[in-house]
Amino acid sequence: MPVVIDTDSSVVAKLLTSLPAGAHGVESVDRLGPWLDNRTEEYLVVLGPNLPLDDALGVCEDLRFSRPTVSVVLVRSLVDTDVLTRAMHAGARDVVADNDADSLTAAASRAHQLSAALRGPGGVAHMGRVVSVFSPKGGVGKTTMAVNLALTLADRGARQVCLVDLDLAFGDVAITMQLFPSHSIEHAIGSEDSLDYEAIDGLLTRHESGLMVLAAPSLPDAHDRITPALVSRMIRVLKEKYDYVIVDSAPAFDEQTLTALDETDDLVMVATLDVPTLKNVKVALETLDMLNIAQGHRHLLLNRADDAVGIGAEKVEAILGMSVSTQISTSIDIAAATNAGRPIVLSAPDHESSRAVRALATALTGGDVPDADDMSDDSNNRRRRKRR
Repeated sequence: MPVVIDTDSSVVAKLLTSLPAGAHGVESVDRLGPWLDNRTEEYLVVLGPNLPLDDALGVCEDLRFSRPTVSVVLVRSLVDTDVLTRAMHAGARDVVADNDADSLTAAASRAHQLSAALRGPGGVAHMGRVVSVFSPKGGVGKTTMAVNLALTLADRGARQVCLVDLDLAFGDVAITMQLFPSHSIEHAIGSEDSLDYEAIDGLLTRHESGLMVLAAPSLPDAHDRITPALVSRMIRVLKEKYDYVIVDSAPAFDEQTLTALDETDDLVMVATLDVPTLKNVKVALETLDMLNIAQGHRHLLLNRADDAVGIGAEKVEAILGMSVSTQISTSIDIAAATNAGRPIVLSAPDHESSRAVRALATALTGGDVPDADDMSDDSNNRRRRKRR
C-alpha cells in the first residue's frame, strides 16, 4: 500500500484521497524506515510538498538502493526543470504538482504495476522481524520485559507473534505466563535439516492472548544437545510465518545465543542501574560491535530505573555510548502481576510500566500499537466473544 509523508496532517489527508484504499499517512521521514521495515507490502512512498526538497531527495536516494521495489513520487508546489532534473538523478519515479490529483492517482497506478513486475508472479515471501531481548547479566528482568513486549506486539491476534524462550538451561517464559507446554525446543533436536513450519507448529503453545510460545526445555541437560544450526533453522522458519519473532535469550554469549543474535533485526538490551550490570552491558555492546550485530537497530531498556540509586539516564548514556529508549521504574505491581499470571500490560494497561512497554513497541514497529483500552482484559474478553 502507499504511504504518504508530510508535516501537515491536512495535506496528508488530501493526498490520501487520490490514492488506493488502505494508503497510510506517516508524520515524518524519521518514521519511514521503521514503517517500511515492518510492512513488506508497501510499494509507493509519496513525499508531500511541505518536506524540504533536499530531505525528499535524500529519501529517494536511500530507497533507490535499499528498496528498489518501492517507488517514490514527489509532490511539489512548484514543478520546474531544476526540480525535475534533481528528482530524476535522485531516483524519483514521478514528480507531480500538489494540485494535480489525477496525476498522483496515475503515478500510484504505475508504481503498483512496476512493483508487481519487479516482485514477479509469486510476489515477495513473507518475512517477519526478529527482536531479541538480551542482557549479559541475569536478574535484570529480561524475561518479564520480553513477555510484556511480545504481548503488546501480539495485540490479541491482530499480529502474528511468536515468543521463543532461548534460555535453554533455565528458561522461565512458560512459568511466567502460567503455561504448561507439552512440547518444547527440545523436541526439535536432530531436525536441523528437515524442520519445517508444520513440525515446529506442533511444538508451540498458545497463550489465551493469541501469542504463540516456543518453550525452553524443562531440564538444563538439553542445552548442549540443541545445536546452533537448529536455532538458526527454527528462527528462519518462524519468521516466514510470523510478523514478529521475539527471542528471550540467555544471559551469556554461548553458541546458541550468538546464533540467535546473528539472525536478529532489532535488539533490546536490558540493563539496571548498578555498576556491575552497566560494566557487563558495555562489554556486551563492544562485542556486538565487533560482530556487527543489529547495528543501528539497538534499543536500551533501563529496568528498575530509580533516581535514588545515584545513577541517572544521562550518566548511563555517557557510559554506554547509546541513548536510552525506555525506562521502567521499580514497581511491586510488576512482580505481583507476574506472580498472578497476568503480565502487567494485560492486568494494568494504564500502568506507567505498561505505557513504557507500548512506547518501546512503537519504536520497534514505527507505530501502530494497541492503546491501553485495546490491551485491557475487558476489551479483549469482548473481542473473544465477538470472534465466537
